[in-house]
Amino acid sequence: MIMPIKRSIYLDHAASTPTDPQVVEAMLPYFTETYGNASGVHSQARASAQAIDDARQKVANVLGCTAGEIVFTGCGTESDNLAIRGVAWAKKQAGEGNHIITSPIEHHAVSHTIDQLCDKFGFEQTVVPVDHEGVVDIKAIEAAIRPETTLISVMYANNEVGSLQPIADIGALARSRGITFHTDAVQAAGYESLRVDDLNVDLLAISGHKIYAPKGVGILYVRRNTRLLPTLTGGGHEENRRPGTENVPYIVGIAKALELVAARRDEENRRQMALRDKLINGVLNSIPNSQLTGHPTQRLPNNASFIFDGCEADPILMHLDLAGIQAASGSACTTGMPEPSHVLTAMGVPYDLGLSALRLSIGRQTTEADIDTVLTVLPDVIQKVRQLNPAYSMRP
Repeated sequence: MIMPIKRSIYLDHAASTPTDPQVVEAMLPYFTETYGNASGVHSQARASAQAIDDARQKVANVLGCTAGEIVFTGCGTESDNLAIRGVAWAKKQAGEGNHIITSPIEHHAVSHTIDQLCDKFGFEQTVVPVDHEGVVDIKAIEAAIRPETTLISVMYANNEVGSLQPIADIGALARSRGITFHTDAVQAAGYESLRVDDLNVDLLAISGHKIYAPKGVGILYVRRNTRLLPTLTGGGHEENRRPGTENVPYIVGIAKALELVAARRDEENRRQMALRDKLINGVLNSIPNSQLTGHPTQRLPNNASFIFDGCEADPILMHLDLAGIQAASGSACTTGMPEPSHVLTAMGVPYDLGLSALRLSIGRQTTEADIDTVLTVLPDVIQKVRQLNPAYSMRP
């Protein structure tokens, strides 16, 4: 019998993180004390504008760029949309081309945006393959380049299986061919270096709620002299790149969160990597017919993702939740019928196995005792789910 645990264990940090208390503290004055519209000229407005300027410089310091290359947005999805549509439209308007290269494992904020550009606006795309570990083939990217290629978009780290992509190498290739390079760094921002010159990126997207800042705020780095048509229209905010009254407390919050991430990165990465490896080894050694998905070593320090023969994800998640463990699946159910994720499909994972995907993502509050508890509970959960599957339970 699977017994509930006393302490709730949250292992879905890849979906969202709690807001850091220091971030909340930094934000609070801008709700009730310094609340002016930053576009005004009076003292309240000037104080808000100064807070945004300070936040922009803090972000620039972490990314190794100038403050003027930082655009604040409403979320990571908006950052990706602005980067891709903005550059694609600007390049096409200038007569430079209409071809985009991307990968099959991108977040839908990227893939659906590119699909719409192709379906509605006359663009073309090439989707290059990934290997069975979810890593992009650089040679395929190089082979896909055409004279009319204007944009390459490849994510820094995959949100489902945690595989890290060779971003600096892809960026160097793009730069050598005069092609703008965008990366969705939403999952990587909490763990990997964001020094944009080292990464050879022209556009880089970040989301607040993945780095212990609030939901509803994002960042887009735009390299100087990168032409970008705004996808929203209105005022001249963010140097005419993203109109809309600035969300001052959230901008202050995401800048503080990014500073804290950068300061704690090495120590926290080592700690979470040790917990991740213990979790991975424990699952693979204690649960028969279990497999790790993603690259075995070149993966995010907090990501442990698995597939289990003879299971589906929903009952696994349900039993874990009843036991007090929150986790996530790699599958999506939008029509009443579960489907494997596009990421696992692109990696060549068979359909039935893809339905069993489980992602356990560690965070700052995760302890070794939490991992021990999961390793006690999960084998019983998988055994119970398999017993309910006649096709599996009847195997010799």
